[in-house]
Amino acid sequence: MDVPAWDVQPGGGRRSFKSRHRREEMRMRAEAQQDYIEYVTGRLPRLRHLAYLLCGDEHRADDLVQQTITKLYVRWRRIRDVEHLDQYVRTMLLRTFLDERRRPWSRVGLLAEPPEPPPAPDCRVEDALALRAALARVPRRQQAVLVLRFLCDLGVDEVAQILGCSAGTVKSQSSRGLATMRRLLDGTEAQTVGR
Repeated sequence: MDVPAWDVQPGGGRRSFKSRHRREEMRMRAEAQQDYIEYVTGRLPRLRHLAYLLCGDEHRADDLVQQTITKLYVRWRRIRDVEHLDQYVRTMLLRTFLDERRRPWSRVGLLAEPPEPPPAPDCRVEDALALRAALARVPRRQQAVLVLRFLCDLGVDEVAQILGCSAGTVKSQSSRGLATMRRLLDGTEAQTVGR
């Protein structure tokens, strides 16, 4: 019986197809894992920044990023060769943010101790806090549009693609979100927002 040349080891012994296939699979997994680590390491600061802009809390932003990169790891072998990978991951982060607020546990606020009154901030900090509080009261979809359009400086078409909607929807959500922000920051509501 003749043994195929590809199945003979240099020492004359036979090598099974399964063991060669297993070694090749392990090599490919290690390569994919290294690609994943390099990708996430390079993009982590930008992902954290976007997550912080969306939710306004450093710890929740870290949680959002962690959930997103975990989902990315699970799908990495299938999606690592996607043409616009950064946009794909940004969309994953945004959807994680939008989905998080639909869960009942997200409305529960647990504190170890009663919150202390914050120190008297200067005017810029107070304005930033009022703006952040008003942004938090805007509906989630409008909030996502405002953050992507004005804080991440993305175009209407790019935001539409990320959110999976039309450019007209992005424009109307921007308009409604800005109108809500103006209403919240004017008059009596602005005073309650700043507290």
